[in-house]
Amino acid sequence: MEKKYFKHESAYVDDNVVIGEGTKIWHFSHVQKGSCLGKNCVLGQNVNIGNNVIIGDNVKIQNNVSVYEGVELEDYVFCGPSMVFTNIIDPRCEFPQSGTEFYHKTLVKKSSSIGANATIVCGNTLGKYSFVGAGSVVTKSIPDYGMVVGLPARLVGWMCACGEKLSLSIEPKTNETSSCPRCGRNYTKKGIIVKQI
Repeated sequence: MEKKYFKHESAYVDDNVVIGEGTKIWHFSHVQKGSCLGKNCVLGQNVNIGNNVIIGDNVKIQNNVSVYEGVELEDYVFCGPSMVFTNIIDPRCEFPQSGTEFYHKTLVKKSSSIGANATIVCGNTLGKYSFVGAGSVVTKSIPDYGMVVGLPARLVGWMCACGEKLSLSIEPKTNETSSCPRCGRNYTKKGIIVKQI
């Protein structure tokens, strides 16, 4: 049966893996057993997908990224070059903690973007359309449309679905509305809950 996805000859795909139609797996990448990749994903060079990882449709993972067991990426997630996921809070070489009972789940919701060299500490959720600045270290969950930067990452603004910064404050007690200057989508903010209207 002909494969409906592309795999470079230097890439490895283990048995018991599901890969959606139109997905591309590039040089020196490895997809481990039990993983499920959606349609039209792109795995750049030297990407590792751990055991039992779930990845949605249209996800783009740039070079040198490892997506470990316990991490789930929803549709349209962007992972910038060399960004880092973790799956154990307190790793020790001498006292290994392998196995799902030790993993802290990380969920990256639809259309989130993670900048190059960012680190996502496990056990957190990145809300839909959230945006993590390059080099940031995420130590807590991010609300939908939230933009975070720094070490540790802190909320500095809000992003439109199209990727443009919105003119909404980060003040947690305000109720505001805003329109995207690029695409015209409209948003409302109540506290730290931002929704498209």
